[in-house]
Amino acid sequence: MSRVRAFWTFLRELAGERDYERYLTHRAAHHPGEPVLGEREFWRERTDRQDRVPSARCC
Repeated sequence: MSRVRAFWTFLRELAGERDYERYLTHRAAHHPGEPVLGEREFWRERTDRQDRVPSARCC
């Protein structure tokens, strides 16, 4: 993997951009056949959860 690609992957991880991918992987492995949130709904739920539980975020 090139350094640029590794750095880009690191930035995506830091920004939380891979959270939806991890969510899909988890749902497929642990809850097969159950409905999953679309990407837009996933991010809305995540934002709403951060507003409800401010201690769940860093800032």
